[in-house]
Amino acid sequence: MSAFTTETVLAVQHYTDRLFRFRTTRSPAFRFRTGEFVMMGLEIEGKPLVRAYSIASPNWDEELEFYSIKVPDGPLTSKLCNIEVGQTVLVGRKPVGTLVLDALLPGKRLYMVATGTGIAPFASLIRDPETYERFDEVILTQTCRTADELTYGIELVASLKDDPLVGEYIVAGKLILDTAATREAQNPKGRLPARVADGSFFTEHNLPPFNPEVDRGMICGSMEMLASCKAMFEEAGFTEGSVSQPGQFVYEKAFVG
Repeated sequence: MSAFTTETVLAVQHYTDRLFRFRTTRSPAFRFRTGEFVMMGLEIEGKPLVRAYSIASPNWDEELEFYSIKVPDGPLTSKLCNIEVGQTVLVGRKPVGTLVLDALLPGKRLYMVATGTGIAPFASLIRDPETYERFDEVILTQTCRTADELTYGIELVASLKDDPLVGEYIVAGKLILDTAATREAQNPKGRLPARVADGSFFTEHNLPPFNPEVDRGMICGSMEMLASCKAMFEEAGFTEGSVSQPGQFVYEKAFVG
């Protein structure tokens, strides 16, 4: 059996010259935990060219959604960004990843910290009712360079009010969205670790400071961002977790180029 299934592209949406999303068919046999990633890509000259991609759709969705960056000289993304409806992609059969609810101890608040396309696994998690059943509050933070790079997350959260599975939680205020564009003059908010350090992040959303007894964290983004946000949680007393040994925060090491 091949390590990949061939899925058909059903929709493509470009947000900027650097970001796009697309949806594909989903093999009936494909199963994954919300928040996991999978190897995904194209067949080039008869060989698979794949990278790790978080699945942005929830595990109940009959389709698969991916959110991708465009890298002009990227071996995969320079080609993937040109896909059109009706074309096919390769999707691995074995999803994995650390950004799953079972890797965290029970808590009151869940902080999802993302930069750029790192929001993809959280796009899956905020559409899963189990996320809201496990936590009283879910705080999704995304930091990008410019405001237009925040569009995907903003539009997704806005649409959830009408979602038949999680809409009631959204209307009840269980999901808080925090966005920051670091290069926008009209949006002076900086990177999250600095806003946590000076307290402005908590003040803005009427939240108490980090408390490892009740707060949990998930991190997904660039390697530099992972290092700074991992340090942010560790300085607050959080311990890293895994599925085999749940903890107070987890982070994803896989990223695409």
